[in-house]
Amino acid sequence: MPELITLAKLSKELETLAGWSGDEKQIEKTFQRKDFKSALDFVNKVGELAEKADHHPDIFLHGWNKVRITLSTHSAGGVTGNDVQLARQIEEIPSADLK
Repeated sequence: MPELITLAKLSKELETLAGWSGDEKQIEKTFQRKDFKSALDFVNKVGELAEKADHHPDIFLHGWNKVRITLSTHSAGGVTGNDVQLARQIEEIPSADLK
């Protein structure tokens, strides 16, 4: 099982992940896309990354163009390196359709 990240280490990691916030339990970010289709495409791209990593975030598509991603390693009871790694991968999804 992955180890939990200390709050001090998590704070440093979050400084390098623009827009992400959280605590020892979970990290999250809301992404805004230009329209519903772009938001849905983004959800599918996150889903592909999650499947490859076998690490599945909570994904909430709301409004017509917003997607909130929440990451936590449920089996460990909080945030681990797997969550930070997936957040970094999500950040690499092309942002051509950002609003």
